[in-house]
Amino acid sequence: MIVQTAPDGAPRFVIPMSAHMALAEQFARAFGNDAFEQVANDEIHYIIANHDAGWRDLDAEYRIDPDTGFPYNLTETPFEFVERTSKGSPDFNEAHHPLSGLLSSMHTWGLYNGRYGLSDIVLLDKVGDQNKPRAEAMLAHEEARQARLKQDLSKDPASAPYAEDDRLMQAYKLLQFCDTLALYFNRIHEGAREPSVFPAVPMTATEDVDVTVTPEGDGVYAVSPWPFAGDRLTVSFDGRYMEPVADGRKTNPEAATIDVETQSVILRKAS
Repeated sequence: MIVQTAPDGAPRFVIPMSAHMALAEQFARAFGNDAFEQVANDEIHYIIANHDAGWRDLDAEYRIDPDTGFPYNLTETPFEFVERTSKGSPDFNEAHHPLSGLLSSMHTWGLYNGRYGLSDIVLLDKVGDQNKPRAEAMLAHEEARQARLKQDLSKDPASAPYAEDDRLMQAYKLLQFCDTLALYFNRIHEGAREPSVFPAVPMTATEDVDVTVTPEGDGVYAVSPWPFAGDRLTVSFDGRYMEPVADGRKTNPEAATIDVETQSVILRKAS
């Protein structure tokens, strides 16, 4: 789950990972123009639309963080639960296609290791000492998966280019851009979002650029340089406005009965 920030005392918008992934997919489908090469590959779009698929069962449980009374929020989720999502997402995507599985495995490994140098957030540093051996074993498993899937891709002429570093990292960087841009809107409520820079957005297989998103008010955000088709893009994502539950509750299955609502934003090409 993603528990969006909110003004003091206000309900908080709680977003399942399925809605987060759907927002990331909207960015992926719109990506590409004269300056930014479109990554027109079904398997890449599939992984972006399913990059956190391993969270589905956990989200359905509505496990409650005793410190907040809300569902656990992303990195505050205990490792015992996150461990199964970290492996579950690559398992899910590999079942679809080796390229989807490879990028999903890279996404898992990257989250624990600063997104291959694209981020200064290293989840492995936040794993408790008692869980470090399990985390390291899980990451070693993902490294072995990646080596195996690269070999599988290299045997297929249609997918062989994505076994090479440049094309593979172009796809990975697109996934990270769509993921982090979705998180920018998911995690922070309207009115508290600040200008943000998204590093290494791929223009081609060998060129990338930092993209800046600047709030302009009334749900409009200027983007420079502009990586999408057209001059404007409207996107939306679903969630439920929730209040904290009483102390002592470990789950809140009743949350599934709360009405689903939608937040929308407009991105425009900066002047």
